[in-house]
Amino acid sequence: MRSILIPALATTLLSAGAAAAAPAGDPSGTWLTEDGRAKIKIEKCGPNAAHACGKVVWLKTPLNDQGQPRTDIKNPDPKKRNRPVIGLTLMDGLKPEEGAYKGQIYNAEEGKIYDVSVSRESASELAISGCMLKILCGSQTWTKAPDEFAQVAPASSNAAPAKAKPAAAKPAAN
Repeated sequence: MRSILIPALATTLLSAGAAAAAPAGDPSGTWLTEDGRAKIKIEKCGPNAAHACGKVVWLKTPLNDQGQPRTDIKNPDPKKRNRPVIGLTLMDGLKPEEGAYKGQIYNAEEGKIYDVSVSRESASELAISGCMLKILCGSQTWTKAPDEFAQVAPASSNAAPAKAKPAAAKPAAN
């Protein structure tokens, strides 16, 4: 009896620790979009870190056809069309509500804003449900990606190449 009880207790304690690290519904982490074209990092933000915010940290194709970093070219505000997509905030101030985080998400590919609900399906899946005008709705499942993975927007191809530093001389082996 004792040999059965100890592993069961250990399993319970370990799963309780995992639940404390990522509360149910907490969307924090880095997520690969369903189509695999972007990674979005979601973090707690706002007063008392009660909200969730998300920004683009990686693109499968970071450069456009001209070899320039992708920008927010479909933004309805012409002043924002030169913003780089990498680093662009897509979700800002999502509020916890009914086991999910709800608010609005910006779709840079269309230049449109949707009402969104974001919730953890599991430790490795995030459910994204969005609607425009409450009738045009869709959903996706994003998968967990390594948190440390981020991409820096590449420099423009017009930039001068970096000069190579001369190699340091190695001491002769004795």
